[in-house]
Amino acid sequence: MIIVTGATGQLGQLVIDGLLEKVPADQVVAAVRSPEKAADFAARGVHVREADYDRPETLRPAFEGGTRLLLISGSEVGRRVPQHAAAVQAAQGAGIGHIVYTSAPHADTTVLGLAAEHKATEEIIRETGLTYTLLRNNWYSEIYVPSIAQAVETGAVIGSAGEGRVASATRADYAAAAVAVLTGTGHDNRVYELAGDVSWTLDDLAGEISRVSGKQVAYRNLSSEEHRAALIGAGMPDAVADLLVGIDRGIAAGALADTPGDLKALIGRPTTPISETITATLGA
Repeated sequence: MIIVTGATGQLGQLVIDGLLEKVPADQVVAAVRSPEKAADFAARGVHVREADYDRPETLRPAFEGGTRLLLISGSEVGRRVPQHAAAVQAAQGAGIGHIVYTSAPHADTTVLGLAAEHKATEEIIRETGLTYTLLRNNWYSEIYVPSIAQAVETGAVIGSAGEGRVASATRADYAAAAVAVLTGTGHDNRVYELAGDVSWTLDDLAGEISRVSGKQVAYRNLSSEEHRAALIGAGMPDAVADLLVGIDRGIAAGALADTPGDLKALIGRPTTPISETITATLGA
């Protein structure tokens, strides 16, 4: 039985949909914080179980009977290590044989501050002695959807990433990779650096928005200080602004530029180009 945590999240829903194309619904468990939000899955024959990272007592029962667990990383930055540790401990206690974890690019060596919690989680998983697969997902193209829409209105993409490159892919691409690992063989104790086939700069992003929208859009490269001030001036909380500026600093340093081909190999097709995300966003 395959168990998916965070199954009602944006990535988790896509994973469940993909699994249902390959395995019977009664072999899939949607482990979710709020079971009432998973009524659609239940109607399709999927087992729905409560699993709250902050309530460890819910985790082991949710994982019972499972053979493979997709541990989708939590979204609460700063709290993820204890949350993930509780899930891993519960998986071990429930007899899960294989943990698949959605991690960050080059989690053990990257300059990205966000990766520290992922590195710690990877270490916790390895220490169990269980079979594992680490899916180190690069950036999701959908992260840029707000910037794409805003750029058409303002004529500018702003950032502080310089000429740094981003090898993004869509959530659907990463979900397909997770499904391939969960339903396939040959992935034991493997680390996959998952990224889009083609990397791009924010200047490239602006140029593609111009092409798709028919409106002139340029990239304004700011200093980190200017970028932070612009984000806060737009009403963004300080902590979020600091996070985004730190990400652009990492992009400038090359942290998201690699295109190793692991994602394309797992899903058996080219990854989705950023141009398709732009087109979908703008309804072009």
